[in-house]
Amino acid sequence: MVKRNTKDREKDRDDLVFKAMAGSDRRRILDLLHKSPLTTGAICKHLDRLDRCTVMQHLQVLENARLVISRKKGRCRWNYLDVGPIQRIHERWINDYATPAAKILSRMQADLESL
Repeated sequence: MVKRNTKDREKDRDDLVFKAMAGSDRRRILDLLHKSPLTTGAICKHLDRLDRCTVMQHLQVLENARLVISRKKGRCRWNYLDVGPIQRIHERWINDYATPAAKILSRMQADLESL
């Protein structure tokens, strides 16, 4: 059995997040859950062009990527957004690439204002 190091596991998790967020229907589900937790039935009502089975498959992909946490309460399955993986992606990719661009824009603004 080969042990995987922490960086490999993080890379695999990030790949799952990017793949999960690649689908427009899954991004729509995340947008809905960003506003508030919803039952699976409520998500189905918002995505009325998709059948319940397809919505459940999308939710499973999001759960596998740890973007959604679901809890069964009685007969309802409640779905909650977990922003942790998105925050990790933001810290790893967005911050590192956005900072240099923001500095360039600030310098351009200063240069233009000094004319």
